[in-house]
Amino acid sequence: MIVAVPRETCTVERRVAVVPAGVAAITKRGISCQIETSAGASAGFSDDAYREAGAQIVSDRKTLFQAADVVLQVRTLGADPGAATTDLDNLKPETVVIGTADPLGNPAAATEYASRKLTLFALELLPRISRAQSMDVLSSMATVAGYKAVLLAAHELPKMFPLLMTAAGTQKPARVLVIGAGVAGLQAIATARRLGAVVQAYDVRPAAREQIESLGASAVELNLATDDAEDKGGYAKALSAEQEDGQREQLGKVVAECDVVITTAAIPGRRSPLLITKKAVASMQTGSVVVDLAAERGGNCEFTQPDQTIEHQGVKIFGPTDLPSTAPLSASQMYSTNVVNFLSLLAKEGELVIDTEDEVIRDTLVTRGGEITNDRIRQLIADATNT
Repeated sequence: MIVAVPRETCTVERRVAVVPAGVAAITKRGISCQIETSAGASAGFSDDAYREAGAQIVSDRKTLFQAADVVLQVRTLGADPGAATTDLDNLKPETVVIGTADPLGNPAAATEYASRKLTLFALELLPRISRAQSMDVLSSMATVAGYKAVLLAAHELPKMFPLLMTAAGTQKPARVLVIGAGVAGLQAIATARRLGAVVQAYDVRPAAREQIESLGASAVELNLATDDAEDKGGYAKALSAEQEDGQREQLGKVVAECDVVITTAAIPGRRSPLLITKKAVASMQTGSVVVDLAAERGGNCEFTQPDQTIEHQGVKIFGPTDLPSTAPLSASQMYSTNVVNFLSLLAKEGELVIDTEDEVIRDTLVTRGGEITNDRIRQLIADATNT
């Protein structure tokens, strides 16, 4: 069996799907690993490092894809809308492609794989069970994003984060509000606290309070009935229109007192909830910063534009969509561990075995044998067709 790792084609992507340590783990299973020339260069991994780990370096991309039984990517076609289908045309039927695919945001891309009888696994669909934690790319990349969001805010804020008592006077600490206490939010809280800021955090899920306070932040409490705001997967559920209005109004009062707001609230497969209104931004002090990690799905702030910086009355609103790529070495190491662990479910004694009785495999499988096998993706495509 041959596993191929191509160079990522998305213009802003600096990560690589497998690092040299991952190659060593793959080849120990009796699997050949081929890496496209310079695939890891942007992340800090040389071709020589891959050779030393046991990989073969392939300079011709077409040759790489034609020989592959499994392709490991950071961004498959669905998660890289600007990519051409040329790579897919060079894959033989039944080739397995593993990576992020944005299946809920761009389900139509799955038809490109199905039409070529390719097998696609979308890692965003991993079930939230303990056995899948070591493969959870969303959590790994959210960790990096939460960390980098705070550094971005600290760089842009015209004051320092910590309390400083000096001969030149006392500098008050920055006040930071983190909205959403998932993986990214919790990492943002921890990072802001380490930098010395006074941190508050809000999450619609009551159970998040304990996690927020365990990191030394204050939990913001709003006058809302949200006891049922968490779904079975642990994600926040959509609120009613009345609840959303109340949430925005009450959060606006908290936002007005903060120097930095970092938003991370997202609902899988849906537009990000609007939490920070234009009025709330206008109430912030000049020089304040908003970093919206939900920008890719419309954003939590009314001003947010994906991958742009908007300034309103002296307040800067950032909408980064690929912060993990700004720490490509660490992000690639984490992603590589996740994807190699997932591959281990399919690679049995050097051969591919797709056991759909395994819920991790079944839930992430999107296409196989010319069909879209995932019910959720199939329904999304049908809904789009009927609209």
